[in-house]
Amino acid sequence: MNREQDQSSSRSVSVVIPTWNESNAITKCLTSTVALRPFEIIVSDGGSSDDTVQQVRRFADRQRERVIVLDSPTGRGQQLAHGAAAANGDVLLFLHADCLLHEHAIDQMRAANWPCWGGFHQQIHDRRWRFRMLEAGNALRAKTLGRVFGDQAIFVRRDWYEDVGGFANVPLMEDVMLSAQLRRKCRPRLLPGPVVVDPRRWLRRGVIAQTCLNWQIQVAFARGVSPEKLRKRYDQN
Repeated sequence: MNREQDQSSSRSVSVVIPTWNESNAITKCLTSTVALRPFEIIVSDGGSSDDTVQQVRRFADRQRERVIVLDSPTGRGQQLAHGAAAANGDVLLFLHADCLLHEHAIDQMRAANWPCWGGFHQQIHDRRWRFRMLEAGNALRAKTLGRVFGDQAIFVRRDWYEDVGGFANVPLMEDVMLSAQLRRKCRPRLLPGPVVVDPRRWLRRGVIAQTCLNWQIQVAFARGVSPEKLRKRYDQN
């Protein structure tokens, strides 16, 4: 094995999880993540009023692995940036609290020779066919447009993340903005995964209504509407 291959095989992964009132999901998320044996897990909490932080601390006390909880300003973009700034790994993997990584996710990254950035195929946790359509459409978007969303578990080499300026301090569209910056350097790699996604937001609004809202927001953002206004629109629907 040459020096470059040896360095590649030994790269460390920091998993960053933003949370805000995720008491129903966080322990399950942490359990699946710690099984991958990442270098560290950083939970960046945006001021939860439930017992999310307490659950993380109890979980951390039971583990030998490095699990850290940070108090962060509210807003997913800020929370992700705050967690990334505290991370020490060579590769940053950003995971939503309602998502579960596949047990071989880090092995897949290693086997693919540590792609510079990308995400994973999704498996929305609902058996109905309409969710298979969503999964296929999201994978197609990532492959053709080079646009990886947060619920596809974005990963990126630390040096690339820092080179493009990291996550923007915005209340919405932080994943789209980071993807746009990284796509200028190269196209993303979509690994098999899957990352299992909770269907709660589609169930709350309805699959068609949620999908249409997502499209409307993406189009509005492309036309120059600010993330702040889009956040209000998202919350009002």
